Amino acid sequence: MASDLEKKAKEAFVDDDFELAVDLYTQAIEMEPDNADLYADRAQANIKLGSLTEAVADANKAIELDSSMSKAYLRKGIACIKLEEYQTAKTALEVGCSLSPGEKRFLQLMKECDKHLAEEDNDVVERKTDAPSDGTSVVDTAQKSERSGSEHDSLYHPKVEAPPKAKYRHDYYNTPTEVVLTIFAKGIPAEYVNVEFGEQILSLSIDIPGEEGYHFQPRLFGKIIPETCKYQVLSSKIEVRLSKAEAVAWTSLEYSNMKPLPQRVNVSSVVKPQRATYPSSKGNVDWDKLEAEVKKEEKDEKLDGDAALNKLFRDIYKDADEDMRRAMMKSFVESNGTVLSTNWKEVGSKKVDSTPPDGMELKKWEY
Repeated sequence: MASDLEKKAKEAFVDDDFELAVDLYTQAIEMEPDNADLYADRAQANIKLGSLTEAVADANKAIELDSSMSKAYLRKGIACIKLEEYQTAKTALEVGCSLSPGEKRFLQLMKECDKHLAEEDNDVVERKTDAPSDGTSVVDTAQKSERSGSEHDSLYHPKVEAPPKAKYRHDYYNTPTEVVLTIFAKGIPAEYVNVEFGEQILSLSIDIPGEEGYHFQPRLFGKIIPETCKYQVLSSKIEVRLSKAEAVAWTSLEYSNMKPLPQRVNVSSVVKPQRATYPSSKGNVDWDKLEAEVKKEEKDEKLDGDAALNKLFRDIYKDADEDMRRAMMKSFVESNGTVLSTNWKEVGSKKVDSTPPDGMELKKWEY
């Protein structure tokens, strides 16, 4: 239900997981595309993410669906201020303030807009005053101050047009030999997914009957080997594995003329790590040989008393089978360390009594 998704989205927003909130609001909007509150709330989450043009588009859609929703005007105003579109922001805030006269937030933001607009007017006056005299007319300062808000908006603050938002989010990461691309598309049947690989081009499309198609065709950062590239459609995503033609780290997914020089990856050092070596004042040391010598010394070491008994116990236990080990543990624990048996048939069916050494008496301690 859309209401459940909306509740989860609000919880994600409170937990500062704004990306999840946007995703949940998007799912809810797909179920209730005429719900103005969902668009207004997604606008707020987009503002937190810094997706300002998307926030403006969401606020505009909320206003289109419900022109009396003051919070939609507020969020449009905030997003436009961050985009430095102060006149557009002020216009939206003025409408929102008229709908919620007691809301101080509108008044504070409108003062901020007025401050920025005054600074911009001063900048325009200075540029006109300093301009060379070439026969062109200079707009009088008094006339500029009388310019209407709509004219000022059209001349200095063009309307923000939100770019079309991709239907599915994507991300990628590097390995020494591959680039792994993930398209976050949930529940897509594999038969509606088509992926083709070129020398430096990837073409991925999702065409579900009755829905808007999704097409992703980037020119890639580097060349790939089409024959060894592959993809799989999972329940929560589509994973594409691009085989690199060169062992270089991709600094972006798509090609750019301004891209930095790629850093070559030493594949052999990653795939086949070498055994660590350590410095020595006596030259190279054969650590395998040294380890064998230490183990031999430990084996030949002569111990006395409890240490010898413990070593004997460990040696027997190490070479014993499962039944012998069970017998040893049961007899040793139940006899309070006075009996050690390796015969499970003998001790497995009864409790092992304590048997003190000759000349000693068994006493029960009371706590």
